[in-house]
Parts: sequence; C-alpha cells; structure tokens
Amino acid sequence: MDTGTFRGIITFLLIVAFLGITWWAYSRRRKPDFDEAAHLPFADDDEQPNRDSTSASQRHSKNESESDADSRKDRGR
Repeated sequence: MDTGTFRGIITFLLIVAFLGITWWAYSRRRKPDFDEAAHLPFADDDEQPNRDSTSASQRHSKNESESDADSRKDRGR
C-alpha cells in the first residue's frame, strides 16, 4: 500500500464521517433538541447566587489589597 492509496482511504473515511454528522445534525429526530438548545440563552435563571462564592470573592479581593499594601512597604527598602 503506497502513500496515495492511504491518503485516498483517509479522505474517503473523512467524507463518510462528514456526511454522517451532517445527516445526524439535520435529521428530524434532532430538531426538537436543537430548538431547545437554541432557546437556552433566553431562559430565565431562577437560581440564586451562592453566598459562599460571594464571600470567597470578597475574601480574595481583601487578600489582594493586603498583598498590595505589603508590596508597597517592601519597595522603599
């Protein structure tokens, strides 16, 4: 088997894969799933933010300001 035959087989397999994915994406069975996914950006978020994540971000910003103050002290030495 030479290089040309190998490239031809790979090209054929890629074309078959492309056609299979295209057929799957445009099949009528998938339309409701894709329509639902298309409307996801417009869905309301009923979930409330987690208090732990808010306090963690506040702690992170507090630690950053403390480290900035420490670095300012070290610069003059």
